[in-house]
Amino acid sequence: MEYLDFELPIKELEEQLEKCVIIGKESDVDVSSTCKEINKKLIETKKSIYKNLSAWQRVQLSRHPNRPYTLDYIRALCGDTFLELHGDRGFKDDKAMVGGLGKIGGQSFMLIGQQKGFNTKTRQYRNFGMANPEGYRKALRLMKMAEKFGIPVVTLVDTPGAYPGLEAEERGQGEAIARNILEMVRLKVPIITVIIGEGASGGALGIGVGDRVFMLENTWYSVISPESCSSILWKSWEYKEQAADALKLTSADMKRQKLVDDIVPEPLGGAHFDRDTTFKTVEHYILKGFNELKDLSTTELITQRMDKYSNMGHFKE
Repeated sequence: MEYLDFELPIKELEEQLEKCVIIGKESDVDVSSTCKEINKKLIETKKSIYKNLSAWQRVQLSRHPNRPYTLDYIRALCGDTFLELHGDRGFKDDKAMVGGLGKIGGQSFMLIGQQKGFNTKTRQYRNFGMANPEGYRKALRLMKMAEKFGIPVVTLVDTPGAYPGLEAEERGQGEAIARNILEMVRLKVPIITVIIGEGASGGALGIGVGDRVFMLENTWYSVISPESCSSILWKSWEYKEQAADALKLTSADMKRQKLVDDIVPEPLGGAHFDRDTTFKTVEHYILKGFNELKDLSTTELITQRMDKYSNMGHFKE
């Protein structure tokens, strides 16, 4: 298990607890009371740390290398029923964007999401979760296929942004994202979006237009990353923590501004500390969202979706 800077007190206590257990096994000394005391202190420390996380600390948690990624969720939720579909039928198969058919709780869904790598080799293979235009076009192809067969769509957002390279711009990165937003607004089947990690800029919006948008507790959603914001405003990355606070990018901020529908609670310590519980909670929210939408007519569904996004950014003072 890897630990972030602010998690080091937890690491120290867990190491103490581990040593205490080993001493108890290797000797005749009764250390049960000491272990209980350390464990109690460990739980209190965890609650204290995770209860008062700053915006920047939540950004760090969203990027934790042990955090589950899109394919982890899909495999856990769908099991052997998932069938991955490839290619945009125009250029190539973008490995940063994955999608296919699967069943959650007996209901068929088209699942689409950005996939990051878990080591150097797979991160390069997945382009760090930064999709090219063909990735967004693949996503749109799968959504249109789902629409044709009346299958609801689930999108899992986890990206530091769309790929900003010259070749991506040459192939129409901006147009591909804009086209997805346009088509998703008027898609004739329910769309449920879950932000499971980073939700950065147009890269997230390209698959982020949903009837129900849920955010995991320790994720972020913003037009720009704290580092990029800091480098633009202060010409340095040193002010990323200040930028994170100013951007109001946490799940609580998004819910307060009515930009997402609900916050998905995470286990104490984050999604990576208890993956099974996280997967079950996400499944519950997906099925809950689907049950709220399944009986709506096509006209009602699209009208409600359009109204939802038209009303964003309207404030009364």
